[in-house]
Amino acid sequence: MNILGFKTLSATAILNNKWFLFDADNKKLGRFCSIIAKIIIGKNNFFFTQNINCGNKIIILNASKIILTGKKWKTKLYISHSGYPGGQKKSTAIELFKINPCKLIYKSILGMLPKTLLGRKIRKNLYIYPYDTHNLYKQKPKNLNINDIY
Repeated sequence: MNILGFKTLSATAILNNKWFLFDADNKKLGRFCSIIAKIIIGKNNFFFTQNINCGNKIIILNASKIILTGKKWKTKLYISHSGYPGGQKKSTAIELFKINPCKLIYKSILGMLPKTLLGRKIRKNLYIYPYDTHNLYKQKPKNLNINDIY
């Protein structure tokens, strides 16, 4: 048996990323964002490599129509800190949603991405819009339904 016969193939360069379009209308926040995080990292690709940005570009529409179940609108807390003493701010999901509905989805997906330099590069592949219009028509995104993927 040849020792060099078995080699692990891995992606060595940034590949051509595909553009996907998702609609967040009446989708549950956690389940929707976990599937988006897998796609944006690239775990759905056969050539997935952990140290290479081999994910896809994602456009999310209708962020203002996302739903949370139970009492999460009032009890789920988002904490931010300015870096100064006494600079901690707490806001509930409904307060964050009223200010910017896109930020609720962005923070949810951001928590599922790696906290490294690669994770900071991957988060630039995410585009979120509060309504059903966007300005990325030249990229010709492929419209996908989240229920058909997994």
